[in-house]
Amino acid sequence: MGKERIINLLVGPVLFLLCAFLLPEGIFGTFAARAAVGTIAWMAYWWITAPVDYAVTAFLPIALNAIVQMTDMSAIISNYASETIMLLLGASIITVPWEETGLDKRIAARFLGLIGDNLRSQIIFWFVLSALLSSVLPNAVVCATMTPIAVAMLNYIGEGDIGNSRIGSKLLLTIAYAAGLGGIATPLGGAMHLVTVDYIKPIPGEAYIYMHWIVRFMPIFNVMMILHILFMLRDVKKDESLGGSREFFVKEYKAMPPMKFEEKWSLALFIIATVLAFTRQAYQDLLPGLKPAYAFIICGIIAFLMVDSEGKRVMLWKSAQKKIIWELIYIFAGGLAAGTLISETGAAQSIGDAVARMGLTGGLVTVLVIITVTLIMSDVTSNTATAAVAIPIVISIVQGIGLNPIPYIYIAPIGVNLS
Repeated sequence: MGKERIINLLVGPVLFLLCAFLLPEGIFGTFAARAAVGTIAWMAYWWITAPVDYAVTAFLPIALNAIVQMTDMSAIISNYASETIMLLLGASIITVPWEETGLDKRIAARFLGLIGDNLRSQIIFWFVLSALLSSVLPNAVVCATMTPIAVAMLNYIGEGDIGNSRIGSKLLLTIAYAAGLGGIATPLGGAMHLVTVDYIKPIPGEAYIYMHWIVRFMPIFNVMMILHILFMLRDVKKDESLGGSREFFVKEYKAMPPMKFEEKWSLALFIIATVLAFTRQAYQDLLPGLKPAYAFIICGIIAFLMVDSEGKRVMLWKSAQKKIIWELIYIFAGGLAAGTLISETGAAQSIGDAVARMGLTGGLVTVLVIITVTLIMSDVTSNTATAAVAIPIVISIVQGIGLNPIPYIYIAPIGVNLS
């Protein structure tokens, strides 16, 4: 065991102890709240320095809560099988047969033939598409549906080792950044926006909040989208390509045999799950329990029932589980669990109360404080929880200094979406 690794292993628990026992009680009134902040500090340090596998760090909320008892354990455990986790798992399962049937190559050749292999064009295409979709869909749904298609293309051109691929990493980060930004465009972009809307509705003059939201945020959305794209293109040369040429991929696609039955089924399951996720508002009264996560799980189950033209099963669990990126799923779950600790122990509320006591008077300073606090809070807890805590505090601060709260309420979701 190297000396550096030993130091990194020890720094994590030291950060936890420092936060738990030395953070000011005037801000974090309970030991549980201070311990929750310490848990975040420990996890963040280990995720940055990686003295253990990332998935191992993701289970720290369970271990520490068992010892310190910061909040009800069932609230922590539920994050590891939450709807979002089921969504990611289901999306992973229904794309496993793509490689088995050759569907991934077919999709990749088609996309590269249409868009071309220029890396700049690819980044702009994936960013705009993901941002527009996330304006009316949850970020996780957009990532879960767009990422497998992008990965199929990357596998086809030899960039399947995403962690060690500059092109692969950049393309998938493009989708992730776009999904985060796109949610700001409309109130349907996330539950945190609906929380914001609920607080604005009682304020006189804001009856048509949905249209008001779009009008106010579209300029911000457009500017931020341009800035994001420029940032992603900053180190990409004009002639840099994904490999090959458009003509090659067009010929490759035309040379492929007709789609086999199992390919059609694999694609159909993905489309069905995606359409159900995109159109939930149309059927939620009839099937209130069929949320996007469960639509993906159901289609994942059906995927195991598929057989090819010779009657052989297309997918077995033994082979499928090797292609599911369990580590990333557990990392995501660990982040959700850490957010639950912050929210349930009152640490998030303590941060908000501290801001309320800063004596703000409006203007640019107040805007910067709102953006900064919502950014930080939504990095360590859920966006919805951040909105629920931050919006009422913003209202009380602004009304307390005699200003119109509406402009400042609209500012908070910006920080939440950009976390």
